[in-house]
Amino acid sequence: MIQDTELYSAIDQKYIRPTERPTKPVVGVELEYPIVNLKNIGLSEVTEPVDFDVVHRLAEGFVVRFGFSGVIRDDDGEIYFAEDPRTGDTISFDCSFNTLELSFGIEENICILKNRFDRYYSFIEEKLLEERHTLTGMGINPGLHVNRVEPIQNGRYRMLLHHLESYTSYGNRIQFHHYPNFGLFSCASQVQVDAEKDHVVEMLNTFNRLEPLKALLFANSVFDADPDHRFLASRDYLWKHSLHGLNPHNVDEYDKRLHSVEEIVRYIASESLYCLERDGKYINFPPVMVEEYFQSRMVRGEYYDSEEGRYKYATFEPRLDDLAFLRSFKFNDLTFRGTVEFRSVCEQPVEDVMSVAAFHAGLVTKLPELSELLNNNVGLYQQGYSVGELREAFVRQEHTHRFDDAAYELILEVLRLAEDGLAERGHGEERFLEPLFQRAEERTNPALRLLEKLKTGRALREVILEFADRR
Repeated sequence: MIQDTELYSAIDQKYIRPTERPTKPVVGVELEYPIVNLKNIGLSEVTEPVDFDVVHRLAEGFVVRFGFSGVIRDDDGEIYFAEDPRTGDTISFDCSFNTLELSFGIEENICILKNRFDRYYSFIEEKLLEERHTLTGMGINPGLHVNRVEPIQNGRYRMLLHHLESYTSYGNRIQFHHYPNFGLFSCASQVQVDAEKDHVVEMLNTFNRLEPLKALLFANSVFDADPDHRFLASRDYLWKHSLHGLNPHNVDEYDKRLHSVEEIVRYIASESLYCLERDGKYINFPPVMVEEYFQSRMVRGEYYDSEEGRYKYATFEPRLDDLAFLRSFKFNDLTFRGTVEFRSVCEQPVEDVMSVAAFHAGLVTKLPELSELLNNNVGLYQQGYSVGELREAFVRQEHTHRFDDAAYELILEVLRLAEDGLAERGHGEERFLEPLFQRAEERTNPALRLLEKLKTGRALREVILEFADRR
């Protein structure tokens, strides 16, 4: 058994110590894109699954074209990860070969990242279109109903899907949905920025309060299994009502204001572990709070025996280094890299690819002013509703619009502040905010655009290609 004081010290070492250095105005960007088979698309549905052979040929060609190394292959010998050691950029496939992810090594100038993205994307789209496939800028893969429901064949992704599928063993402890494979079709645009110890509490609190506004600006995950299209950002629902949401501290926004780094440490200790790796095998087990896990003498889990092709039980003793396998899915999360990661935003149309990074980078530059703006706001934040309640209302298409005037007025103030922050950075990144100003003025977002286009008779294929266009 590991004492709490030892555990808290280990959490501090992993998450707080990396913030004890001056920050740099750098940005890291991760972009997840659905791959779509364009063959025989009907008026409102994709009819052909992603051809994995096409994807594998693309990966092999990409690695050669751009000189990526550090290639990692799955159990079938297919590339699912490769890296450029010079830039830190990577190409990978997130959970399955239905989703392509481009991640970029940190840069101070988002324009440089955009140039690298353009090079990669041009090659990828050329190769995919030759075989009647495409990437598209949507937060939900429009071909999810016909695509192969197969995780990448390695220990980690096989374990993850198996773990999420075990939700049926938990009865009605939360209101589970029936899509444990959501990680195979849900896509995000994620950003990381440096965090400094003296400001990390303010950063988490302030960006936590932005979540309702981000729902209105960035919603782009309309879920076909939701026939009434209640959710414009269904990713919230998919995570919260899965096994990841069994412990609410692992998902969504913070439900309280944080007051100190010590409280952040205790919050992390209240999150849940559900997997680890021992002797080259991924083991999953029922989610258990970190504090309880390390107070246990033995834990029972299961792993996949590849030789026998079945799952087996394993019993093991917790070790402090198991903390490396803690997986949080908070909207705004302190990472072991000394960064805060913003991960609540759906993937955006490709023409707006750097809007998410620019939004966050500009506001981080103006953190004190942003905090003051949100703390002094009355029209939205002092009306008796929590941040979580507002976010949950705004991701729904049928929300009452009671606070829309106040919300969009505040969004424009926030965007102007982000614009000022980007101007201070001095790289000409302000242009990436232009589509966000347009959205705010028109009170729309990509999800509403998608539904409006389909409502007015635009074919799904046309919309997929429009959201895929760099312009």
